[in-house]
Amino acid sequence: MVLRARQFEFVFPRPALIMGIVNVTPDSFSDGGQFLEAEAAIHRALMLAEEGAEIIDVGGESSRPNAPIVSETEELRRVLPVLEGLSGRLSVPISIDTQKPGVARAALAAGASLVNDVAANRTDPEMWELVAKERAGYVVMHMQGSPQTMQKNPVYDNVVQEISSFFETRLARLTGLGIEPEQIILDVGIGFGKKLEHNLQLLGSLNVFAKFHRPLLLGVSRKSFIGSLFGAEPGARLPAGLACACWAVEAGVRIIRTHDVGETRQAVRMMETILKNRNNLV
Repeated sequence: MVLRARQFEFVFPRPALIMGIVNVTPDSFSDGGQFLEAEAAIHRALMLAEEGAEIIDVGGESSRPNAPIVSETEELRRVLPVLEGLSGRLSVPISIDTQKPGVARAALAAGASLVNDVAANRTDPEMWELVAKERAGYVVMHMQGSPQTMQKNPVYDNVVQEISSFFETRLARLTGLGIEPEQIILDVGIGFGKKLEHNLQLLGSLNVFAKFHRPLLLGVSRKSFIGSLFGAEPGARLPAGLACACWAVEAGVRIIRTHDVGETRQAVRMMETILKNRNNLV
């Protein structure tokens, strides 16, 4: 299995990729405001790369539940100086975490190689046409509703089957618009239009999505379902996040998105070492 994002190529099987999060926002649920200034965000991205991040995911609009909508002008004001400041200083791909085709277009022109789209449930093809033209990597994330509505009362008959059907129809649509399968990453969207039980059902069924033969990305870092289970504030949710990351790697997940790159990388590499040695004994 191959993943291509413009000039970058990853061939699987290989160690899971660690995607480091850089939120250039005042209101993200975990680190809002910490990296709002461009220099702070640039420093954060470079530090995450030193810790072992193999993708840097830069976002300028919070997608937490009930987050206010940010104008395209404001989102560009936040992210472009960061992308421009990282130009030539990173050897790993940069992902732009955005719902807006205009922001994605400017970010790709500034050096990004991948679009992380929480609104892949969209119907307008503008974003997809851009991805096809630029040959960028593209994260198809499942979300029921929008960040403003997604947690009001998410309902599924069978969350695993419904997301599987979503991926199937979306893959057909994307390839029909000229996006190569090798450009596509799948994300079940933990916490995006899901109750606690839905998140747990998805985590327990990650291996189901291997049938699509595309890298699966998992983002659970510091998310509220962990707080619901353990009463932990965002900064105290790392142990549960590491447990999810290790479980995901055993289930075949290829990309782990996290705020805590160094710790996650060590935990995941340990898990991979155990699995390799277990398989060698079989």
